[in-house]
Amino acid sequence: MYKRKPEADVVVIGSGIGGLCCGSLLARYNQDVLVLESHDLPGGAAHSFEIKGYKFDSGPSLFSGLQSRGLQANPLAQVLDALGESLPCTKYDSWKVYIPEGEFLSRIGPTDFFKDLEKYAGQNAVEEWKKLLGAILPLSSAAMALPPLSIRGDLGVLSTAAARYAPSLLKSFLEMGPQGAFGATKLLRPFSEIMDSLELRDPFIRNWVDLLAFLLAGVKSNGILSAEMIYMFAEWYKPGCTLEYPVDGSGAVVDALVRGLQKFGGRISLGSHVQSIVIENGRATGVKLRNGQFVKARKAVVSNASMWDTLKLLPAEALPESYVQGVETTPQCESFMHLHLGFDAEGIDDELGIHHIVVNDWDRGVDADQNVVLISVPSVLSPNLAPPGKHVLHAYTPGTEPFGLWEGLDRRSTEYKNLKAQRSEVVWRAVERALGPGFKRDKCEVSLVGTPLTHQRFLRRHRGSYGPAIAAGKAAFPGHSSPIPQLFCCGDSTFPGIGVPAVAASGAIVANSLVSISKHTELLEAIGL
Repeated sequence: MYKRKPEADVVVIGSGIGGLCCGSLLARYNQDVLVLESHDLPGGAAHSFEIKGYKFDSGPSLFSGLQSRGLQANPLAQVLDALGESLPCTKYDSWKVYIPEGEFLSRIGPTDFFKDLEKYAGQNAVEEWKKLLGAILPLSSAAMALPPLSIRGDLGVLSTAAARYAPSLLKSFLEMGPQGAFGATKLLRPFSEIMDSLELRDPFIRNWVDLLAFLLAGVKSNGILSAEMIYMFAEWYKPGCTLEYPVDGSGAVVDALVRGLQKFGGRISLGSHVQSIVIENGRATGVKLRNGQFVKARKAVVSNASMWDTLKLLPAEALPESYVQGVETTPQCESFMHLHLGFDAEGIDDELGIHHIVVNDWDRGVDADQNVVLISVPSVLSPNLAPPGKHVLHAYTPGTEPFGLWEGLDRRSTEYKNLKAQRSEVVWRAVERALGPGFKRDKCEVSLVGTPLTHQRFLRRHRGSYGPAIAAGKAAFPGHSSPIPQLFCCGDSTFPGIGVPAVAASGAIVANSLVSISKHTELLEAIGL
């Protein structure tokens, strides 16, 4: 199964973006690392797959900052920089929005959005949006003053982050002045508190910000960290900003991380399903695979699985009861309905954009089931993702499909098939609205409907969940260590949370924590941080 013996300094369970960032950085640190992936493709929720010449994204497709560099770069970009990997991207600046008030092309940047606000929400919304940007964009320098790659999970962070970047952090606070510095104290509080302090009451503004927060982290503005939202605002609403899509699809992100892993001697083994984490003398010493093989971890085991799936891999007696209860009672985001389509481009508008979002009813809330649909047509920017003259599409409900509706159903049953048709109808209708009358369902050459059971099965996700629904101000995402020595966790069940930048940061933090401060500092200096 392996070219080398089945052991490593560090064994990583799962090749999601968090696991790959962790594993590849550990390899860059000259650690012997082995990433074990149950699927036959790497990438976890970010993997891509091909059918009949159509290359589909299975997960994220809305990216920004992938080609940024330096202190304030996207965490994933910082990891790729450390690995010496480039990621060619196509840039664009808009996404199509379909809301109860109408439909419009929403452009990112500081000024273009004002025109849409004035038309669909009125002058009061324009003034409140200006007020919001004026208050939070200055905070972005503080929110981004510590590069994620500088953080580690021990007291060494005082050297690699606090002391190293204290001057730039202090400068940020001084430039903001007293009022701005006071606002910076709210970075770890819910974003809604900043909005409340600014007395922003326009319904459209509140709904729009809820939508952005939900797309970013699976919670509304009253549940998302202000720092995370402010980072996103800096990426989307500062002068000169753009969105990016990898030329070869989101799978290219995974490919770049795998290349980086292997370039520095790291290994990845696909089709290697971890059955359990082995605990000996109270420590994590390796993993047992489904085929019975033991893989030894000389220094550490890192789980990129969700907190609930990691719990299933551990013997109950190895964990404190309080830890088990904490995991079992952590609220969960719901799951997804997916639609993957391959179809002829004939009859489709040549000016079709890559991203579309449909909101059916603001009053139900952006987190209500069957209410929001996201659509991505990446072939409009990257024609190589589909056969000539064709388009590839992924549409989904973003973490709002109740798993309880599907629990216990036999995927071969008539009941399952009927529910599948019923619950995917809202996605089909959103696609028809975005693509126009030239699109016909029955003309699709590839048509795949995914349910929460599909999500659970293919991604090994507990209840097909998007991740923990941890609300800022009420609880915090767990750290990366565990009650078991030599067992660490990364991914969307750990700090900083859900989303590509967050899981990349989590993987980097764990990798940094497993090497010496001197090695960590050398890496920061090597990439100019």
